[in-house]
Amino acid sequence: MRIALWEAGVPGFEDRRDIPEVSQDWWTKQINDPSVHFYAADPEHANGSAVLIMPGGGHEELVTTTEGRDVAQWFAARGVAAFVLYYRLAREEGAPWTIEDARQDAERAMRLIRRDAGEFGVDPEAVGVMGFSAGGELARMTLLSPPDPPEGEGDALDASGDPQPDFGILVFPGPWAGEVEEIGPDTVPILLSTAADDECCAQPTIDIFVALRAGGAPAELHVYQEGGHAYNMGEATDLVSLQNWPGTIEDWMIDRGLMVAEAREKAVSPQ
Repeated sequence: MRIALWEAGVPGFEDRRDIPEVSQDWWTKQINDPSVHFYAADPEHANGSAVLIMPGGGHEELVTTTEGRDVAQWFAARGVAAFVLYYRLAREEGAPWTIEDARQDAERAMRLIRRDAGEFGVDPEAVGVMGFSAGGELARMTLLSPPDPPEGEGDALDASGDPQPDFGILVFPGPWAGEVEEIGPDTVPILLSTAADDECCAQPTIDIFVALRAGGAPAELHVYQEGGHAYNMGEATDLVSLQNWPGTIEDWMIDRGLMVAEAREKAVSPQ
């Protein structure tokens, strides 16, 4: 189910709302009417937790299959309500958007999920984020930087709830970060994953963990010897360690009460 973040389009850019998105193979471009795509949790395993998924794509496109839809289906099968964020692309050629616009999309999506938590079957105090690559950068900003309110007066949704996620999963996030980061013992739990041979994003992932650890924040880091970039949920690799890496997500979420243990045995992987 697709839910637009603004009913009439982005304020100040309403005339761009009807520009069609373009999708091909594994990607989607021309996000002018940002939205979330909702995947309901399997009711047999649901415990109210939810995750807002931010696909990567270098802020030029969105990897809406293996870093979006497929991930959402994986979570939903394990009792976690999932939302895939179609956010505005700051580096797409010809687009007027900035990273601040993408951040506003993420924060508005968090507010929307919490506002309508009852409709989605979600506990508003158990809503996290998961980001891949460029989406990991956006998830990091949503987790660690102060909110970036949209220009103008805003509406009731902008003034409602808290956009701060309750947990975060950062998968090979890039180096882009907010100008200010607030890290301390009260920071929400964060799981990080990367491959040591990822030339783009291994070091940024490690740097995030070091900063979290130095600040006393609850964080867990998994660095795989090899795997390069974009191993996603292990669907396209011969490396057994990466094929099994989603089990680490299950373990981490079960330990924090965000997933029911029985869901792991009964869920079917999309691989």
